[in-house]
Amino acid sequence: MKHNSSSSLVYSTETGRMCPDCRKALAQCACKANANAAPIGDGRVRVARQTKGRGGKCVTVVKGLPLDAMALALLGKQLRSACGSGGTVKDGVIEVQGDHVATLMAALVKLGHQPKQAGG
Repeated sequence: MKHNSSSSLVYSTETGRMCPDCRKALAQCACKANANAAPIGDGRVRVARQTKGRGGKCVTVVKGLPLDAMALALLGKQLRSACGSGGTVKDGVIEVQGDHVATLMAALVKLGHQPKQAGG
């Protein structure tokens, strides 16, 4: 039987489930804990309006929030509901559909952040 470098051990009868990244038991795995603990943003909250690469559609983008992935998703949901619009959270950036720069800046100030408007 050949060993494929892309395949990895998923379960061991000795230790139980295995982490696919570090190939250690989940109880001893440190890679997932480190990934969730480190905040993505730099602490300077920027709110900008973008249309590039979106077929002319306007999207309001919030970058630089010093939050982990779970807190960022919750904040994204709060901001989308404050604007009454859809959107997503990708790679540490909150995207809200439409031009909602003023609304998002007011909501972020209310939540204790210090946002700055970026772009024109």
